[in-house]
Amino acid sequence: MNVSEKVLEELKNVYDPELNINIVDLGLIYDINVSNDGAALITMTLTTPGCPLHDSIVSGVKFCVEDMDEIQSVEVNLVWEPAWSPEKMTPEGLKMLRG
Repeated sequence: MNVSEKVLEELKNVYDPELNINIVDLGLIYDINVSNDGAALITMTLTTPGCPLHDSIVSGVKFCVEDMDEIQSVEVNLVWEPAWSPEKMTPEGLKMLRG
């Protein structure tokens, strides 16, 4: 497993508190790039641009990834294009949503 894959696995520990589904299975993570010096750039979105939990989720991403031995720094690039939709969810995320 490469470092980007490890980061993705670690991000499964960050949950959207309103939906109680992790951000990976929600389909909020668009890209993970980790340089050789351990700088991680995570491109992600949120379910809506006005998400009231914006700071909480982004802080959770940074905190979670910064704790990894392979990572020296974390930058989160929050984007709105392409817009999130339920079609971006994993099959596991859809199962959780449907209860």
